[in-house]
Amino acid sequence: MNAEPADGQVLAGHTRVSTQALTTTAQGVAAEVLGVSPALVRAVWRDDNGSLALALSLPIGIPSLNRVLADPRLVAGFNGTVRDRALAAKGEILDRIARISGSVLSRVDIRITGVRIEAGGRVR
Repeated sequence: MNAEPADGQVLAGHTRVSTQALTTTAQGVAAEVLGVSPALVRAVWRDDNGSLALALSLPIGIPSLNRVLADPRLVAGFNGTVRDRALAAKGEILDRIARISGSVLSRVDIRITGVRIEAGGRVR
């Protein structure tokens, strides 16, 4: 692959983004989108017919169940159910990682491995 700088000069060579760099990027993006620490996100890459498929495993923050029983509107304050949040996050994570890394991703699979009770969430 040839790189072409702003002055039009063609430079020979290639640039590769390492798996570790992609993994760290995926952990950071997923953590930001789903509101957890990057240290809690596990990211695994695999080839998907020439594109990259990303599998994420992570816990997700939820309000305490006692608070939800007292005020069910808290679920909306956390941007919906756990399932709704994971589904919505897939597209955003795919787009952001592709934009940041320049890699072609075919899919993002999210596995919720647990929950973390959080005090946040606003009633709407």
